[in-house]
Amino acid sequence: MAHKFEVYKDKAGEYRVRFKYNSEVIFSTEGYASKSGAHRAIESIKKFVPEAPTEEME
Repeated sequence: MAHKFEVYKDKAGEYRVRFKYNSEVIFSTEGYASKSGAHRAIESIKKFVPEAPTEEME
């Protein structure tokens, strides 16, 4: 698979989500106190990202 979400625990003990494409980290989220919070973030991203506009910044 070329892309995936990963849920991991950081050094501070918080759960974070990172999105990888071809093994490269594209973005990471803020820290969440629970693993379920991290999974809710993934569902939110999946729900809203397809309709997000692209904006050219010059």
